[in-house]
Amino acid sequence: MSRRAAVLALLGVAAAPAGAQVQVGSASGMRRLVPAGQLEQAAGEQYAQLLAQAKARRALAGAGDPQLMQLRAIAQRLIPLAQTWNERSRQWRWEVNLIRSPEVNAFCMPGGKIVFFTGILDRLKLGDDEIAMVMGHEMAHALREHARERVAKTQATNIGLSLGAQLLGLGDLGRAAASLGGQLLTLKFSRSDESEADLVGLELAARAGYDPRAAVSLWRKMGEVTGGKGIGFLSTHPTGPDRIRNLEQNLPKVQGLYEAARERR
Repeated sequence: MSRRAAVLALLGVAAAPAGAQVQVGSASGMRRLVPAGQLEQAAGEQYAQLLAQAKARRALAGAGDPQLMQLRAIAQRLIPLAQTWNERSRQWRWEVNLIRSPEVNAFCMPGGKIVFFTGILDRLKLGDDEIAMVMGHEMAHALREHARERVAKTQATNIGLSLGAQLLGLGDLGRAAASLGGQLLTLKFSRSDESEADLVGLELAARAGYDPRAAVSLWRKMGEVTGGKGIGFLSTHPTGPDRIRNLEQNLPKVQGLYEAARERR
């Protein structure tokens, strides 16, 4: 075994599932340098704080809220497909909540905690298919463990560790991850992370029976609101012609999945 192969094996680099129709390559082995359980616990704590704050402001949607019911119905179709992309997700306690706020934003934290803000639903006037694309995209970030990778790279850089030292210093990185709960909501993903999440989310939604063409209409709508530079979602999810073009090129790859899912419903 080559030295590179040995390192990749040690880091546990994971490829896309064998049956995947979109090509996203292997997940970064850097994520293995941060214990998943500790990061998910930190995310869960930050999530609970966010919900408590929203509830105190009477901004947390109740179980009977029509928009929340819509989100949860879509999630019920997407979540069973998640384990294809991450076996660990079987253990996650998935949740979906809605916060009343004009902010155009949505996210899925490590461990499967999904939050939408009413701003993204209302300002973009999203239909079910488009909501599924947003949700699939955010789930993909969690399933491909992009936050875990970002934390590992950031902390490894901050404490000046070589790869060898990182492998021996998991405790340091684990403690760093546990203290990062408040930063998980503001992590900025790389361009490759965003592209990967677009494609994994596209496939998840298509397999669940949502029209993949909605991914294009979604990002066109996003592009129309980029003039508002304060929009949270777009600060971490930049849009543009290249993004839309990449999605359009991948539509034929998942069209069959969508049609098969529609026939089963």
